[in-house]
Amino acid sequence: MRLLGVGMCAAALTVGLLAAPAGASEAGETAQLRGAGWALKDTGKDVRFRGLAAVSRSTAWVAGSKGTVLRTVDGGRSWQDVSPPGAVAEGLELRDVEAFDARRAVALSIGEGEASRVLRTEDGGATWTETFRNPDPRAFYDCLTFFDARHGLAMSNPVDGRFRILSTDDGGRSWRVLPDAGMPQALPGEAGFAASGQCLVSAGPRDVWLATGGGATARVLHSADRGLTWRAAESTVPAGDPARGVFALAFRDRTKGLAVGGDYRTGQASPQAAAVSGDGGRSWRQAAAPPPAYRSGAAWYPYSRGTALAVGPTGTDVTRDGGRSWRPLDSGSFDTVDCAPDTGCWASGEKGRVARLEHR
Repeated sequence: MRLLGVGMCAAALTVGLLAAPAGASEAGETAQLRGAGWALKDTGKDVRFRGLAAVSRSTAWVAGSKGTVLRTVDGGRSWQDVSPPGAVAEGLELRDVEAFDARRAVALSIGEGEASRVLRTEDGGATWTETFRNPDPRAFYDCLTFFDARHGLAMSNPVDGRFRILSTDDGGRSWRVLPDAGMPQALPGEAGFAASGQCLVSAGPRDVWLATGGGATARVLHSADRGLTWRAAESTVPAGDPARGVFALAFRDRTKGLAVGGDYRTGQASPQAAAVSGDGGRSWRQAAAPPPAYRSGAAWYPYSRGTALAVGPTGTDVTRDGGRSWRPLDSGSFDTVDCAPDTGCWASGEKGRVARLEHR
């Protein structure tokens, strides 16, 4: 997520249908990225990378199991292991990383009680500072998001019947729990999914959205004041089971959003795995042609009019019409995807897999 693989041969998938900057003709958009595809980058690791921050085409961060954090500044040709020593020693599950640039990043570990922590680096991962350790055994933090280089939020599964929100206004150096008076009551069994670092996302200086599952319905909660007050809306993604719901959100701006998810269990059908909103998440409608299976991550392609990517363990899909219809592109396994402002798109997942979208 950004602000503002063993056997690493290139996996070709045609993405000429990806769009170019707004205002270009459809033919021009198609020509600009004709022949692009996922090119796998050898990380030398076999851990699962569910946290991803695309800074640019050259710079990206990934975070995953066993306390692992890697950074590249040369487009994935080489990776630096910048894992926090304490996180490695304790085997923390790092499920989200938010990067401001090549030197500054904030990572979140998940789990009950003290397993949920926030770590921050200002020197490219050479050193890390623990800036938050969850003192409440009832809390379980899932995702991070930043509005800018100073203001950010983290979310926990419900405590005392409401999702808990953690806030920073100094770039993640310190954190405080926000009052929950403006948070709607959670549904029985409702929670977030720490699957891709995209269960809490923001767009612009104040708008933020939270994805849920596990309850009777899968909901999307929206705040327009950096997490102080929230409004809940039902999505069309099926829930009603701890394994089903909305796993990832992506907002192109404060009005146009995507939701993807389904049932994460292998072999379980996910026939309505995507939804779209055009009113800032106040209402959602089912994708007419959703991805064919569970998807855990999504990202808008920069400057496009309606192009986005969705990824999951069984493949990658693309939409050109703002999420109304999706088309399969690749069967490779990824958990999360992120695109930088310079159109550098990255994906990461199991067995150390990290890939960048490249021209062929």
